[in-house]
Amino acid sequence: MKILHTADWHIGKKLHKHELSEDFELFIAWLCDFIEKEAVDVLLISGDVFDLANPSSEARKQYYRALMRLRKLDCKLVITGGNHDSPSMLDAPQEILRELEMHVIGGLPENMEELLIPIKNKKEETELVIAALPYLRDADLRSAADGQTYEDRLEAIRAGIQQCFENAADLCRKNYPGIPTIAMGHLFAAGAETSESEREIQIGNLAAFNANQFGDYFNYIALGHIHKPQKLNSSIPTYYSGSPLPLSFSERKDNKRVLLLNTENGWEPENIPVPAFRSLLKISGSLEDLELKLRDPGDRKNLESLIEVELTEENYDAAKILQLDTIVSNFELEGFRIVKHRVNFRNRIAGASEIYQEQKLEDLKPREVFLELISRQEYDDKTKEEILSAFEELLGETYQNENL
Repeated sequence: MKILHTADWHIGKKLHKHELSEDFELFIAWLCDFIEKEAVDVLLISGDVFDLANPSSEARKQYYRALMRLRKLDCKLVITGGNHDSPSMLDAPQEILRELEMHVIGGLPENMEELLIPIKNKKEETELVIAALPYLRDADLRSAADGQTYEDRLEAIRAGIQQCFENAADLCRKNYPGIPTIAMGHLFAAGAETSESEREIQIGNLAAFNANQFGDYFNYIALGHIHKPQKLNSSIPTYYSGSPLPLSFSERKDNKRVLLLNTENGWEPENIPVPAFRSLLKISGSLEDLELKLRDPGDRKNLESLIEVELTEENYDAAKILQLDTIVSNFELEGFRIVKHRVNFRNRIAGASEIYQEQKLEDLKPREVFLELISRQEYDDKTKEEILSAFEELLGETYQNENL
């Protein structure tokens, strides 16, 4: 039997306000082709189907379109909810989807036997069982009485996660003795490497779950939540498939993948690279460096390349911030778009609260604070006059708007 493990689709995701819907459509087209070519029997999606708990109508349409495309293939689907997903929204069409061989577990059910999904072969024999555990919320794991201190609460969460997986293993052992079992999960496990696109799980990373606490009953643990693909140090094969698409610039160098299990060959999965549909480029340096690099930013894929620009200078200079804004505003190169720019001054300017340590800012006039700030910069008299003039104009507009 062939099982494909993926997770963290994040349908509806925007990268610095740029829609990634086209990326997802290309991924689904590739995924369907792969499933058909390899005759995959089961597709596992381990949480974070959507990027938002209340996804847009377009994101929901993409989800159902993807399901219908996958439905045309002879492949069973098992989908679990993640921390980004709304359990009730995922569970709403549960009964209909089940009739289409699509099993959705949005949140932890009261009857844990509902988590167990038997997978039958062509002879109608149960060949595999999926223990489809979704993201376990705080209310699923402990009561308010479980500990008084912060560390007590964290320990209660870890113990609760462990208990859920132990209960699932006991039910599999009881109801499907001797049948191989895969457990799905959506959580942060100790030792996992994260990216900047991931939101913290439970009470932050301090609630990290030790992978050995999954126990030794399951043949494979199919995890979601961490976008960087990786294997965990555990007594049984435990993997994060990672997100199939880069969801932040910190993931631009990740080798995105899905994982293919062939039970005839064992329980170690095969890495299946997902094609890169768009380039995420990060360009940094001085103004001169940026102007040069932006003439030829880098590779182009099927879709428009997105660029993050970082100006790096030694000393604060308001004129250089203005020049950067001008460069970004005037940037026009077919197939490339700057979606974010920022400034990094190594010798940063002191904030107003640091300058006036013995005075309350509310006791000072805006002009006094601004004069003190620019006096600390190495501007010539003409530049100072221009900056002060611009400040006075902005201040005047602010007062005028307040009086409207």
